[in-house]
Amino acid sequence: MSTFLNIQESGSIMTLTMNEPATRNALTGNTAADEFVAICERINLSKHIKAVIVTGSGPVFSAGGNLKDMKQMLDDDLSSEVIRESYRQGIQRIPLALYDLEVPTIAAVNGPAIGAGCDLACMCDIRIGSSISSFAESFVKVGIIPGDGGAWFLPRVIGMAKAAELSFTGDRIDAKEALRIGLISYLTAPETLMAEAEVLATRIAANPGLILRMTKKLLREGQRQDLPSLLELSANLQSIAQKTPDHHEAVNAFLEKRTPKFQ
Repeated sequence: MSTFLNIQESGSIMTLTMNEPATRNALTGNTAADEFVAICERINLSKHIKAVIVTGSGPVFSAGGNLKDMKQMLDDDLSSEVIRESYRQGIQRIPLALYDLEVPTIAAVNGPAIGAGCDLACMCDIRIGSSISSFAESFVKVGIIPGDGGAWFLPRVIGMAKAAELSFTGDRIDAKEALRIGLISYLTAPETLMAEAEVLATRIAANPGLILRMTKKLLREGQRQDLPSLLELSANLQSIAQKTPDHHEAVNAFLEKRTPKFQ
């Protein structure tokens, strides 16, 4: 049973709401990792889901790591080996699960996204913020490094130089600056944030589900393969895509000047 994530489905769109406002939706010291892993596995098997929205309850998107949890580690004087394993079996499972999630993801950043919370937003494919959103790659401020994959995700979203600046200073930026540097794609009023996210998710979900999953796979592989390898993968996936009923329907609908009805 989920306790950290509130899971809601509306047609082919699933919304995951982090639901521990008392801890500012912290991602450590709780069941967050287990629940993200479980729901991502479920979505990958649920072929009717075409888009996922990730957001937070309360005034904060996510404060990242729980400082009380960090203090307990200090008090317990844990060995480096134990701490390393706690990352591997804990928070590091979240970026792996979200990276392997086959459907498009939208982060609806409803407030501050700090440390691992900022990284969580970057793990999603698209980010929408509101005027009360803010972002900080703040690990350096508490004497640690981004142990959750932020050093991999953030440069891919905003470029190496800006990612280095935010990581080395730990500075917090507001939503307008986040929009300017491309950390978020849209900036809305707080009261319309979820509506905007749902509109975008609906636009995505109007397309064939299998093709969306193939397209996301190509975008992911394009980050690590050379061009000839990606072209070969594209040819293989295209040979599958062009045999699907949804491709036939899309072509016929275009020629007949009507809206396609995808399976």
